[in-house]
Amino acid sequence: MRSLCTWAALLKMAAPVDLELKKAFSELQVKMIDTQQKVKLADLQIDQLTRVQKLAKVTHKEMSTLSDDTPLYEGVGRMFILQSKEEINDQLTEKQKTAQEKIKELEQKKVYLERSVKEAEDNIREMLLSRRAQ
Repeated sequence: MRSLCTWAALLKMAAPVDLELKKAFSELQVKMIDTQQKVKLADLQIDQLTRVQKLAKVTHKEMSTLSDDTPLYEGVGRMFILQSKEEINDQLTEKQKTAQEKIKELEQKKVYLERSVKEAEDNIREMLLSRRAQ
């Protein structure tokens, strides 16, 4: 009789722990999915910035063959503005520099997020292993 009471008490104690494990597991899954989406977004942004860099390099390369007194126009919205070759070169250089800095930031963020996903996966794995061990 006494062992039945102890068993019932253990079951009552185990039920809240089980619910807590399920809740923690669900929270970890949500965090992991959210983090994976952020990593994918960072990848897309890096791709886009890489295209901006390539376009700026190609434009810079094409402009380098022109004489310094060639009139150049920059497209701004629906208008074209007359710019000097030097001004456009400076803008292209600035674009490339800005894109490179943003890519570097996104790569760092991506590494952090990937590490975060790895930690979440490890936590889920540990939770499952400890549950199986019980």
